[in-house]
Amino acid sequence: MSTFDEYAAAVRQLSVQVREGERGAAAEAERRRRLHAGVAELGQRLAVQGQRLDQLGRAIGVPPDAAPAPGGDPAPSATDPAGAPALAVTGADDPVVVLEEARRLADEADRHTGYVEALAQRPELLPTWTPTARAVAVYVACAAVGVLLMLVLVVASGVGLVSGFTLGAWICAGLPVLSFAAGWFILGRWGRPALATVDPPRFVPLGFVICVALVPTAYCASLLLVRLLR
Repeated sequence: MSTFDEYAAAVRQLSVQVREGERGAAAEAERRRRLHAGVAELGQRLAVQGQRLDQLGRAIGVPPDAAPAPGGDPAPSATDPAGAPALAVTGADDPVVVLEEARRLADEADRHTGYVEALAQRPELLPTWTPTARAVAVYVACAAVGVLLMLVLVVASGVGLVSGFTLGAWICAGLPVLSFAAGWFILGRWGRPALATVDPPRFVPLGFVICVALVPTAYCASLLLVRLLR
């Protein structure tokens, strides 16, 4: 083979290597671009998750976590305090593997956060009940307590500890108003979802009717029962 043929073969080989190198460099550049885009997207997701968690923490009265003390170990453990798995160490040398694992954990965190938010949208008291049913149950329960207090007053009146006027005032006004006030307070305190921005419905007319009607009606029923048993 002549020197020129050898030179031409070397040039062709070099040209092939250059094209392969260019293709490899372009592929590496595209890989790095995708990695940077993935990291930026993940960073935005983590920022949104942090805001959501801070909102949930404020709703339940838990302040945001304090920054780690200087000199502390920032490396994550295999499991965080809440029990969530840390990043897997398998394939940790491959940025793509680490990024995919971080995305998986971010998806899992989104699912858990969504579940917590759904729970926070429901009140602590009778969370699966409708607002109307919850209000009726609370006012009836408070009125029932008022009826028990009414029976105590009736017994006290029977032995002369309470006058007839005092008994009538408590039955017609005092106990119904106290029962209604107790139900109104309970609905506002324990019938409010953690993430609620407005006061929950307390169904004031309905509660007032229940409490005002139930206590005197129970007293009349007790009088009728006593007369029937005599």
